[in-house]
Amino acid sequence: MKKENILAEVKSKSLKEVRDEINDILNKLENKELDLAGSLDDYKRLIQLNRHIDLLFKKKVKEIYSTTKKIKKNDKK
Repeated sequence: MKKENILAEVKSKSLKEVRDEINDILNKLENKELDLAGSLDDYKRLIQLNRHIDLLFKKKVKEIYSTTKKIKKNDKK
C-alpha cells in the first residue's frame, strides 16, 4: 500500500484515534437505516484508515526487528 494514497489528515492520526474512528464507522454501518451513498463514503474512509494502520504496524515491525537485531549483535560480543 502506497503512502501517497493516504490523506494527510489520516496520516496525522494516532493508532487510538484511527481505531476509535473505525469503531464509529462500523457502528454506523451496522445501522439498518443507512443510505447506500453514505455507506460508500464510509467504506472509502475505512480503506484509508486501514492503510494508515497497516503502515503504522509495518513501521513498528521494522523498529522491533532493528532493535532485536542490535540486541542479538551485542549478545554475541
